[in-house]
Amino acid sequence: MAYATVADIQARISRSMSSQEESVCSTLLEDAAVLIDAYNSAAGSDVKAVVSCRMVIRALGDGSSDGIPYGATQGSMSALGYSQSWTIGGGGGTGELYIGKTEKKLLGVSNRIGSYSPVEELVPEVTV
Repeated sequence: MAYATVADIQARISRSMSSQEESVCSTLLEDAAVLIDAYNSAAGSDVKAVVSCRMVIRALGDGSSDGIPYGATQGSMSALGYSQSWTIGGGGGTGELYIGKTEKKLLGVSNRIGSYSPVEELVPEVTV
């Protein structure tokens, strides 16, 4: 069960999709739903729809012609040396479904720092 539709994706990108792209988009939306549920199945339906759309658009590309991969957080270009490099945020890559930092925050599972030491339970309490 997908949380967004192909029409939701088309409303967010600057190009129309071929029938083959629509089929791929539909499959990616179903895959995105599985990944989202693995993080937080109790999230609201509107949050799940937004996260689904962002994930699928990253995988398909938004259709912009500026040459910058969708989801890139850093990039550089050169001219006569013909070099180009991009850093994709969120731990994924272009063409890959992944949940980025913003989506994790929306789902309520952002990075948390903490620790737990089971050894401390073995030490008896000392009272003075």
